[in-house]
Amino acid sequence: MLKRVFVAPDPGLLRLRSATRSVLGVGLAVVVCALTGHTLTAVITGGLAALLALFTVVDPTVRAQAVTTALLPAVGFPVLALAAVLHDTPGARDVAFVAVAGAAVYARRWGPRGHALGVFAFMTFFVTQFLRTVPAQLPELYSAVVLGILASSVVRFGVWCIERRLPPSPVPSLPAGSGLARTTTRQAIQVTVAGAFALAAGQLLSHERWYWAVGAAWWIFVNTNARGETLVRGFRRVLGTMTGIAAGMLVALPVQGAMGPTAALVMLCVFGIFYTAPVSYSWMMFAVTLMVSLLYGLLGALEPALLALRLAETAVGAVGAALAVTLVLPVTTHAATNAWIRLAVRSVHECTTVAMRRLAGDEDADPAPHAAELELLLGRVRMSLAPLVHPLSPLRARKARARQVLVLLDDCAREVRGLAAVAADPYASHDARLAAACWRVEAAVHALEPGTGPAHAPAAGDSAAAAHHHPGVEAALAHLHGLERALAGLATPLRTSPRAPLATV
Repeated sequence: MLKRVFVAPDPGLLRLRSATRSVLGVGLAVVVCALTGHTLTAVITGGLAALLALFTVVDPTVRAQAVTTALLPAVGFPVLALAAVLHDTPGARDVAFVAVAGAAVYARRWGPRGHALGVFAFMTFFVTQFLRTVPAQLPELYSAVVLGILASSVVRFGVWCIERRLPPSPVPSLPAGSGLARTTTRQAIQVTVAGAFALAAGQLLSHERWYWAVGAAWWIFVNTNARGETLVRGFRRVLGTMTGIAAGMLVALPVQGAMGPTAALVMLCVFGIFYTAPVSYSWMMFAVTLMVSLLYGLLGALEPALLALRLAETAVGAVGAALAVTLVLPVTTHAATNAWIRLAVRSVHECTTVAMRRLAGDEDADPAPHAAELELLLGRVRMSLAPLVHPLSPLRARKARARQVLVLLDDCAREVRGLAAVAADPYASHDARLAAACWRVEAAVHALEPGTGPAHAPAAGDSAAAAHHHPGVEAALAHLHGLERALAGLATPLRTSPRAPLATV
């Protein structure tokens, strides 16, 4: 499992650079807050604000990221004040927390900006419970949040702006739908139910640390669309928390809040959070749990019983999430997976079409963004199929089918990357065989998705064009033939019953 994190593809070392930049941003925020005379509680708040700003703001352009970052205090400050004012009114505080949790999920309907602002609002309420904030602390915490966001922004947009050297990354999403069919509406209701259950059950375990259960239930819903995804994510959260607590016993307890070692270990955890988040939720949770253990050490509250309680509260949150996605407006894994696969197939078609335009001499046609979009879509397909390919899944026929789909889609992605690379060659020229091969690819897409693909075959080219041999053309033909085979292979697992055994050759 750890091997997967370090051998996972990291094009352009983007994960490594992002994690390193985040350490610098959070570290600068902590130093600035400390040097300006803030208390330990405020320093922690400023550091967490910087971490959230770096982690949640994922708009496709630098300008949009800067706007979203500037808006974070606008949603964070009112929530921080609300939570602090309700600190001594448990009933109203609980209702407000669950309402904020539901609203934060509903805000995702407005895209990456809504997602970032929703996460920041929820975590602001959560952090006030973690730090037991009271109204008298608000001015200092406000200034710490501003300093933390400013410090992280100096690194993100000034000292080390990775995004200025990269094309905007498309953010794939399923069709929005309407009413209760809209993902954000359905999940907002599910999160409200899960949060209410987690809050009530969590308070039975502890009147002081109940918010861990609510936080666990809420975060399990992030980036999920179907019942199976949420259940697997809940399992991985519990697993990551369990291993993180074991590490806390071995590392955080002996350190016991010593400032130097704790600061160094927290920065290592920040690196781990950002480096592992794109590829392993369990390892990200390991880093988060260890960091929380270290922070409790700084606050002088760390003890083995506290770590055990965190695990129990996390399990309660996972149970709440599982009950909500199973009983409240459930969406099956099969339905969500089919939707993501259809989007991936269409992306293959778009990339192929644009690559062929480029090879035919259209310099404005660039298949690279479409290839990047396909990679993101395949990530969503893998997440959606995770419940079926999980080692504990008892559905053997569906597991075999899911694995076959993943293999064939990976083949498509490999051929699309190769085709995009060939199309970027300025010396690769048009060939009649390419048009014919592209039509066959489009016909294979049309067989899977009747709404796409060509209406008729292209006219045959002249013999001179057909006889032209160029290394780039031969490579493009090989990639197109590979795409055709992979798409034809997808017809069997996608157009037969998901429970029927696959035929063996």
